[in-house]
Amino acid sequence: MLRIIRFIFLLLIVIVGLSFAVLNAETVSLNYYLGSWQAPLSLILVVALALGALFGVLACLSLLLGLKRELARLRKAAKLSEQEVKNLRAIPLKGTHNVTGSE
Repeated sequence: MLRIIRFIFLLLIVIVGLSFAVLNAETVSLNYYLGSWQAPLSLILVVALALGALFGVLACLSLLLGLKRELARLRKAAKLSEQEVKNLRAIPLKGTHNVTGSE
């Protein structure tokens, strides 16, 4: 059921995008520092959106890599701690006392 809802939602997005492209099919000139580019308005907007998303992902990439590095360090520390606890449990106790309470 969820797959059908996702498909319908994706289909609606594609239809809205195509109608947007048809309504904005006029060629516009995009002037930038090294020259200019003439393309349909809808294409320029899609390229601008894609570049913005790409720059956003690149900006978050360093934070993501730092968090992955910290996670690996913490997992290693947890593994070492678990091994230490396991080793401590295996050591026999010295000077064991009588559990029954009689001396």
